[in-house]
Amino acid sequence: MADPFLEVAVDAARRAGGLLLGRLGTLRTIDYKGSPSNIVTEMDRQAEALIVGHIAERFPDHAVLAEEGGGRAGTGSHRWIVDPLDGTTNYAHGMPFFAVSIALEIDGSVVLGVVYDPNRDECFTARRGHGAFLNGERMRVSETPTLDESLLSTGYPYDIRKVRDNNLAEHAVFMVRCRSVREMGSAAINLALVAAGRLDAFWELKLGPWDVAAGCLMVEEAGGRVTTPEGGPIDLGAPAVVASNGKIHDEMLATLNEVRRQAPSG
Repeated sequence: MADPFLEVAVDAARRAGGLLLGRLGTLRTIDYKGSPSNIVTEMDRQAEALIVGHIAERFPDHAVLAEEGGGRAGTGSHRWIVDPLDGTTNYAHGMPFFAVSIALEIDGSVVLGVVYDPNRDECFTARRGHGAFLNGERMRVSETPTLDESLLSTGYPYDIRKVRDNNLAEHAVFMVRCRSVREMGSAAINLALVAAGRLDAFWELKLGPWDVAAGCLMVEEAGGRVTTPEGGPIDLGAPAVVASNGKIHDEMLATLNEVRRQAPSG
């Protein structure tokens, strides 16, 4: 592994993943971030502190944006984007489907991404212009040619109980137009699985930058396509994502446009 940034990201992700796995099923503290469906645990914070500290030790001038607020200001063009535990609700219930996600942004462009699933010891990596890999083996998106034959995944906003733009109508329509839809509780893993060709597409309407920064790069580097639901470029500040193998992307966008034209937002 010749890239020192990638080395640090993989090492930090593996260390945090090991910490999380070692404490799975032993949680003592769960706090709420505004709603019963948006939670944070002591392990989110411990894993975040581990990752931020590891990055700061090697690159003290780099900024870090971290989901639980433990990031740091920097003095240069490099910013790390960290989700220490993507899939917190799964983790809190002892469900072994969660990941660590770390991305590096330079001058506003994401150039590196790591998603580590400690339950399966699967480390997904990508570098812009250099491809995407799973435990060192190159990944490619699927060859599924149509929406009808596809396996999709999605997720829901934390404020689903309060807003009408909650992805339920979109899910219902996709469910009868594809092979099946999964809702697995980790955007980072879902994006990595699209890159690996295990899912044909993933969409979600309201996410954070830490959820998607690494995974979106992986999909692109594995030969897929990533856009907003309207077909434009992703805004990391407030990401809404459609990520696919490319072959079914236009069908995905057309379906979302059809549903969202009919449903009021709010």
